[in-house]
Amino acid sequence: MNQLAEKTNHKILKSKDFISLTDLSPLQLTELLQLAQTIKTKWKAGEEYTPLKGKTLGMIFEKSSTRTRVSFEVGMLQLGGHALFLSSNDIQLGRGETVSDTAKVLSEFVDGIMIRTFEHQKILELAEAASIPVINGLTDLEHPCQAMADLLTILEVKGKLKGLKVSYIGDGNNVAHSLMTACALAGMEFSIGCPEGYLPNEEIIAHAKEPALKTGGKVEVYTSAAEAIQNADVVYADVWTSMGQEQENAERLTAFKDFQINSELTNQAKEDFIFLHCLPAHRGEEVTADVIDGSHSAVFQQAGNRLHAQKAILTDLLS
Repeated sequence: MNQLAEKTNHKILKSKDFISLTDLSPLQLTELLQLAQTIKTKWKAGEEYTPLKGKTLGMIFEKSSTRTRVSFEVGMLQLGGHALFLSSNDIQLGRGETVSDTAKVLSEFVDGIMIRTFEHQKILELAEAASIPVINGLTDLEHPCQAMADLLTILEVKGKLKGLKVSYIGDGNNVAHSLMTACALAGMEFSIGCPEGYLPNEEIIAHAKEPALKTGGKVEVYTSAAEAIQNADVVYADVWTSMGQEQENAERLTAFKDFQINSELTNQAKEDFIFLHCLPAHRGEEVTADVIDGSHSAVFQQAGNRLHAQKAILTDLLS
């Protein structure tokens, strides 16, 4: 039996679902990243690996997507399975069928469900009613698949995670929440700089600080970009206005004007910092073109790692 087969026979996740990184232990996070690295290495070497042959993933999209849709579809294909795109405009969930009924019906047809939605409560209801694994492709509260890709990218570029400092500048949103938790589990220092009124969820901060005490990590929240970015190994940005917040755009542009990541700000990070962004990016708003398109940027490697991080999650849950 080869090393990958051994890894995939060992279930990493104890829950049937992948909804929040707060459900993971530091060891589970490490093992998922190791599995992603192993699967990616085999893929780059052109080796076929199809543990999900005959499996189908139902993908519910209530929010539009590029990276999430393509990476999950391609990931299932490469693992030997099939992905089924289910727009909320096309299924009965969008016409008033309950979340519970949708979960039970899909449990009769497919082997797993991935949902990209607004309210976090919806994915909790879906997972409770479904008899099959449910994967969080994004909610307004968390984006755990993105954080897994983020850490995989940092690990590839820096060669380690523990002890590194990640500075997130901008809105304390779902991406920030999951990244904060991931960094704490990995023994990293996470600092976030947000304007007043846009700070991360207090419960998420409290949850992240618990594993940080055991791993040697740290979670720090600032209302100053300059304070948050000091000596950072990794500088991270996201859009200032997320989907569903379009009516707040003008107000947010004003609130975040001092939180743009530009060359002046990144001068306060370490000389060999890397820049990450979950994309899509608005050049000239949250980040300047010279930073996101410059030599420190790893944003497209990061985007590509959505595929490999998710293949590890899919393999562990569905095989």
